[in-house]
Amino acid sequence: MSYFCEPKFHLAGSNLLNAVFKSNKLSCGIYLYYFEFVFFDMVSHSSYRLKVGLFGIGLQAYWEQFDGLEERLKGYLETVSEKLGSFGAEIVNLGLIDSPEKALDAGHEFRRADVDLLFLYVTTYALSATVLPVVRRAKVPVIVLNLAPEAAIDYKWFNQLGDRTKMTGEWLAYCSACPVPEIANVFNRAKIPFSQITGMLHDDPLAWDEAREWIEAAQVAHIMTHNRLGVMGNYYGGMLDIYSDLTLQTATFGGHIEVIEVDELSALREQVSEPEVKQMLATFHSTFEIKEDCAEIELDRAAKTAVALDKLVEKYQLGSMAYYHKGTGNAWNENTMSSVILGNSLLTARGIPVAGEYEIKNAQAMKIMDSFGAGGSFTEYYAMDFNDDIVLMGHDGPGHIAIAEGKTKVRPLYVYHGKVGNGLSVEMSVKHGPVTLLSVVETVDGKVILLVAEGESVAGPVLEIGNTNSRYRFSLGARKFVACWNGHGPAHHCAVGIGHISSKISKLGQLLGIETRIVC
Repeated sequence: MSYFCEPKFHLAGSNLLNAVFKSNKLSCGIYLYYFEFVFFDMVSHSSYRLKVGLFGIGLQAYWEQFDGLEERLKGYLETVSEKLGSFGAEIVNLGLIDSPEKALDAGHEFRRADVDLLFLYVTTYALSATVLPVVRRAKVPVIVLNLAPEAAIDYKWFNQLGDRTKMTGEWLAYCSACPVPEIANVFNRAKIPFSQITGMLHDDPLAWDEAREWIEAAQVAHIMTHNRLGVMGNYYGGMLDIYSDLTLQTATFGGHIEVIEVDELSALREQVSEPEVKQMLATFHSTFEIKEDCAEIELDRAAKTAVALDKLVEKYQLGSMAYYHKGTGNAWNENTMSSVILGNSLLTARGIPVAGEYEIKNAQAMKIMDSFGAGGSFTEYYAMDFNDDIVLMGHDGPGHIAIAEGKTKVRPLYVYHGKVGNGLSVEMSVKHGPVTLLSVVETVDGKVILLVAEGESVAGPVLEIGNTNSRYRFSLGARKFVACWNGHGPAHHCAVGIGHISSKISKLGQLLGIETRIVC
């Protein structure tokens, strides 16, 4: 049986950070640790802050003809600036542009200001010649704001004004929709991608939620541009789907990929002091539910490695990491790599997502999800449950403990299946409620696409084997979801985060100039 799977694009309206804060059962200390880091990462991960350009447009010839119109429209523009600024970005507002000469100057100014995104607020009719020079010179994505000052003109009041000049001026304050087709025509002919938000200046949460999502997506693109991704070790041999083109990843998302030797982590581990180990053990006990069969020697081993991981991350200023290494034939490296799970889970929970099996594409997906405040835990298919019409998904290795349902358990594993060694592992399920899956896919024609699905993490029995695993239900049903998801050719790993954020990921794709496919 085969299915035709048509992607669907729709809005999602979840305040993910608030949702986790209000209902996750982790300790308050973990909440603060995670959310403070997310705020830091979203706002000041590097010395470069997200800058959003804003300009309004009008027609200079109107100002002498219609008394008070220019000042009124400038007031509207200030309202837009305040609302956009409330979404966390630095707003570069160049005011009302009403001539081609001012437009050229504005384009240069936006480029000097190093803006990441432009909002064009259409206040009234304006010439497309006051728009094109700005956007061509700025060379960043542009969102057209077609926002009327009110839901409708008061026709009775308007028609009783008795002064047709005054009436025309009043109408012009409402005709923001008028030049948008002209602007769209010119953008298309100039091959400039753009997006639109149509609505009202006041009392329109749909319009302003859209604007907020664009800024959030721009913030994630900004984070990815400045991210430092560490890759440590080597690929799991024969896992052909996870092999990545590092140049393509950097060209698509920006950032820097730092290639790191496992030997360096092992050397750092040998320098860890006893006080540092004790402090990390205290963190383990306050963060995890450590089961009684976890040996002290294993906890000490994991704590020592966790300290070394922190030092490695600090040295290279890493924002994410992918790793895998057998360590066979080298006792130091085998000891190191068989004791990384707890430390990597802590890193993931504080906004430095770590992907196992050297899955670089999925480290990118996890970083995107985490930068949206949704988490982003490493996962893959575990089993199908046809009785309950759900898909079990999880993975061995680190998990995103900040989005867990309850406290994450630590269990000893006497064999790491398919890998060398043994040691401690984490067992958790993703918080029950709405979730989003994201896969960064490299296609046969050498492109990157974003593959997305929305579902629900549901309660029920899971596999208590010392791995992360959760039960997911999808609107398509388990059979069709698996067929549709697989049909797009992703690697077998993906990232899962809380909340429904497909609309935000779609916007990120548009900002990056890559395709987003939404399965459900």
